[in-house]
Amino acid sequence: MTIRTTRTTVSFANPFVLQGLEGAQPAGEYVVLTDDEQIEGLSRVAYRRVATLFQTPARSASQLLIQSYAISQTELDAALMKDRHQTVVRH
Repeated sequence: MTIRTTRTTVSFANPFVLQGLEGAQPAGEYVVLTDDEQIEGLSRVAYRRVATLFQTPARSASQLLIQSYAISQTELDAALMKDRHQTVVRH
């Protein structure tokens, strides 16, 4: 089984909420890690998503620490679309 991990950065212009995270998160840039596993036995290479991790700064840490939360890719996509819509309407 082959797993590939992709690291991307997403930007929010407004505070947002995602299930599994503590309260509203401030606007800013966040790292998202996605793990996809290769589907074996196909005539071409294909992957399926097995995990999406959302990274935030640790709130109670005096050092620069990162916390990772398992989230739904669909929920993240919806939150990003909502943020873009809020930003367009405000301008």
